[in-house]
This record gives sequence, C-alpha cells and structure tokens, in this order.
Amino acid sequence: MTPKHSEQGKVVVIGGGTGLSVLLRGLKNQPLDLTAIVTVADDGGSSGRIREDLNIPPPGDIRNVLAALSDVEPLVEEMFQYRFASQNELSGHALGNLIIAAMTSITGDFAHGIQEMSKVLNVRGQVLPSANQSILLSAEMEDGSVIKGESKIPFSGKKISRVFLSPEHVKALPQAVEAIQEADMIVIGPGSLYTSILPNLLVKNIGKAILASKAPKVYICNLMTQAGETLNYTAGDHIKALYEHMGEHFLDYVLVNNEEIPMEVKSLYDKEMAEPVQFDVDRLQGLGLKAVYDKIITHHNGLIRHDTERVASIIAKLLHENRDS
Repeated sequence: MTPKHSEQGKVVVIGGGTGLSVLLRGLKNQPLDLTAIVTVADDGGSSGRIREDLNIPPPGDIRNVLAALSDVEPLVEEMFQYRFASQNELSGHALGNLIIAAMTSITGDFAHGIQEMSKVLNVRGQVLPSANQSILLSAEMEDGSVIKGESKIPFSGKKISRVFLSPEHVKALPQAVEAIQEADMIVIGPGSLYTSILPNLLVKNIGKAILASKAPKVYICNLMTQAGETLNYTAGDHIKALYEHMGEHFLDYVLVNNEEIPMEVKSLYDKEMAEPVQFDVDRLQGLGLKAVYDKIITHHNGLIRHDTERVASIIAKLLHENRDS
C-alpha cells in the first residue's frame, strides 16, 4: 500500500520498555502524526500479575507510552505512574496499570480501553498494542534449551539463538497494520532487542507490513549492551539478529552515537555486565545501512539514555529529507 502523505508526516514507532518512552517524549514535540506500536509480551511484575489475574494483555509498556505522550498536568502523570509500596495486594502495582485494566473491563476490549484512556490523558498521537491479546515469548538458547516467558529470558545465563511467539499465528491489531501501511517513516527501537522489539516484529502481519512498506526504516540501537540478551553485541550483531528473525534485510538507517561515554559512567554499568555498544560502521554499511552519526546521549544519575530531543530532531530531519527527495 502506498503511504497517504499527511501534512505532518506519519511516523510509526515500534518497541517497548523504557527506551520507547524516552524517545516518544521528544517526538511528541515535533510536528509529526505519531503512532506507537507497543509490545504485549511482558509477564513480570505488576503487568504479569494483572495479565494472569484478569486474563488481559499486560498494560505496563502501554502505560509508560501513554504517560510519555500525554499532555496533562505533571501531577496527573505522576499519579498515573504511581506505584504502591504498601504491604498488601496493591504492593508493586502501578496505578496506571489498574486504570487500564479497569478501562478494558468497562469497554470490553483492551485496544478500545487504551483508545479511551488516550482521550482522558490527552495523548498526542495514537497508542496501539501490536496484538489485542497476551503473547507468550519464548527463547531457544544456543544449547537447544527453551526458556518460556519474557521476564525469565534475560536470567537464563545462556546465549539466545532465537525468540518466538505463542500462539505462533497471533493476530495483529488491524489498526497497527494499517498504521504501518500508511507510514511515511518507520522507527524501530530503542529497547531490549529480544524482549521488547522482536515480540512486535514477530507478530506475522506486523512483520509482513514492515517488509512490504516502501517507507524508510530507521533502527535506533541501544547505547549499552544487556547481560542475558546482548552481552558483547556490536550494533552489527543487533542488526543481524533482526534480519535473521525477519528473514530479509529491511532497514535503511541506523542511528550511531559518536560521543564518548565517560569512564565513571561506564564503571557504574560494570556490575550489570553492560558496556557501550560498539558501532562497527563498516559492517553496518556492508549490511546496506546508512549510518547517521550524532551526539545522541545524555546521562543522569549514572544512567545512559538517548537524548530525546536530539534524536527526535534527527528523525524529523530524516523524514523531511526523504519526503522531499
């Protein structure tokens, strides 16, 4: 399907976890028509308990994205993100997760509940789950063993060979597929490679729509490796894993950080066995990617994050260049 160009430019961002929320906080300030497609494979913490107790998709990643794109008073967002610390059944639950669960019950449908919640929070853009049902993510490890459950995969102590979904033919949310088909640009990441990004792409009709799209596709690689997922991975290793799971090369751009991470910050990540992702640019170019270099990091309280405003401006610039070409 040929994208229908809107005046603002339709950008679809696909992922989950903290990285997606960080990126969206910057993108919502750009003149873009935004859609976020979010994973529903989480099975840990508050999300996992709600998923199991109420038999609905996990709301946690959706909650973070709604908060990132919301245009409400800071106190309202803080309330939505509030996590109970009491010693009872509420302990560990984020209030926003409970509200999304309530809205799902009221509307009778998870995706519809998110749509209504978006109105309440005055969300800039559209927030869609990749599927309207829970997904079980499993990983086959290099030794042939299989780990079931998104929250368990990073703690197996083994190297991941591939991840896969159950049910295998999970149905994509039609609105998510339509958003990809109409996109002027598709942005993938940042986020945990195997447990936040690939669970979206492996939903068959989502993956097919991405491969069929003529829109430029940008991969925002993580800044740090993750023990249990991408230990010792270079940027090229991230791309290779995406291509192997999707069955073909499909990305056009990769965002490359060219700013040195301070030694004192690196040392704080040592205990997590995390280190800066090495950008093997020759290999990336050999994979057919255009590398976009910039200073795209910020660090706060020892944590490395993408500079949300800087990355958002790069995305907007790439979109503008591609639409004009």
